[in-house]
Amino acid sequence: MPGLVSLIVNPAAGGGRSLRLLPAVTAELDGLGVRYAVERSRSLGDARVRAAIAAAAEHVVVAVGGDGMAGALAGVAAAGGARFGIVPAGRGNDLAGALGIPRGPAAAARVVAGEHVRAVDLIGVSVPGQPEYVVAGSVYAGLPSVAGEIANASRWPLGPLMYPAAALRALAGWRPVSFRLEAPGATGGGAAGGAREFPGYAVVIANSARFGAGMQVAPPAQIDDGLLDIVRMRHGSRLAFVQVLLRIRGGTHVTLPLISLDRGAAVTLTMDRAMPAAADGETLPFAGPLPAGTPLTVRALPGALTVLVPPPA
Repeated sequence: MPGLVSLIVNPAAGGGRSLRLLPAVTAELDGLGVRYAVERSRSLGDARVRAAIAAAAEHVVVAVGGDGMAGALAGVAAAGGARFGIVPAGRGNDLAGALGIPRGPAAAARVVAGEHVRAVDLIGVSVPGQPEYVVAGSVYAGLPSVAGEIANASRWPLGPLMYPAAALRALAGWRPVSFRLEAPGATGGGAAGGAREFPGYAVVIANSARFGAGMQVAPPAQIDDGLLDIVRMRHGSRLAFVQVLLRIRGGTHVTLPLISLDRGAAVTLTMDRAMPAAADGETLPFAGPLPAGTPLTVRALPGALTVLVPPPA
């Protein structure tokens, strides 16, 4: 049985879904005899402060929300040496899906109340002059980061369809970005041994396979292998991008000519024009947008997080 559980809630997640699920979560924890406290955050920054206080008190830090909340609090829990849990309540819930955490609130609460843990990797992201920011699932720039801002600003309750719809809106006014990737020691077909520069739609640097509400953007990615999977989407016709979008949910887009995959422990990304860079469904605090030519350094943090997960089947 865990010690005190701090349920840190994003009231806005999933259009208020976190608040709707919360009674089922607390009822399950009550039934299991688990002590808990509910913390309603006002912003991601406020949630991170609350998580740091909980970790310092040796509480279990639990994110009740979507991928943005889970990614932000995972780094705080890791820094404080706290166990981490997730109650998925957002639109995407990709990190929870990668970890096998059930979507039902009572079932997720039982995982939080359990003792089965897994050590997984996180991602450190930084720009010159700023402290490193820790996230969980993936870092990305280009058309997906623009689409993410469109999706987050939308009030339409389209669920998983929100992200493809936002991508098509972003595509309508898109012009290519020149990306430069430096990934010393990377393996695969791209940046190994030096820099790779190309005009394209996107770069995704993935710790786990999924982003954008279940899109299998990096099918080979494993969340505990100490490596990052680097997905390059080169420039092509708009029809070619639509083909990628149609196939990405099943992961078969990686066979298309626009897509290349590499793998490495660290990568530095720069772009030739200002562009948002995002992670786990949220624009990075220092990259909204990232100024042209500013290097964004992304590195794997192996085994950084101890997360509560379901026991093996």
